[in-house]
Amino acid sequence: MAGAVQHRGALDHQAATEGGSQPGAEEQRRSRVDTAPTSTARKRSPQKNKRARICNIRLSDDEWNRLTTAARTSRKSLPAYLVRAGLAAADDAENTAAAIAGHRDLIAELFAARRHLGQVGNNLNQVARAVNSGGQPAELDAVVSAVQRAVARVQAVTDRLLEQH
Repeated sequence: MAGAVQHRGALDHQAATEGGSQPGAEEQRRSRVDTAPTSTARKRSPQKNKRARICNIRLSDDEWNRLTTAARTSRKSLPAYLVRAGLAAADDAENTAAAIAGHRDLIAELFAARRHLGQVGNNLNQVARAVNSGGQPAELDAVVSAVQRAVARVQAVTDRLLEQH
C-alpha cells in the first residue's frame, strides 16, 4: 500500500500490489511520449513493403571486407547493398552465371595473352638491340615466330569478345 513511509527522507509511492500501476505513472508516460523529439524517431516501413524473409550467408574475411567496403562506398548498409546487387543481377537476363563465367574465362585468357606478348616483346627488344649493333642473332626466326603466335592469340581473344557483344 502506498503511504507516507519515510525512506531516507523520501516518500514511498509503491502501489498496493507489486507490479501494479503507480499513481500518476500513466500521466508521466504520456508526457514523455508527447515530448519525444520526432527528428530522431525512426519511421517504420509500411506493412506491405516489409521484408519477411531472412537469408543467412557465410563470407570469407576477404569477401566480407570487399562487400562492406563497397556498401560503405555506396552509402548503404551491407544487407541493403546485397539486396540491390542481387536484384540487379537477377533482373539482368543476359548476365546468367554461364555468361559471367564465360566473361571471366575470356578475361583470364586476355590477361595471359597480354603477359605472353610482354615476354615476347622483351625477347624482340633484345634481338633488335643485337641487330642494331651489327650482329645476326640465331634466335631471330624463333622470336619473330613467337611474336606472330602472341599476336594471333590476342586477336583470337579479341574476336571472341567482339562476337559476344
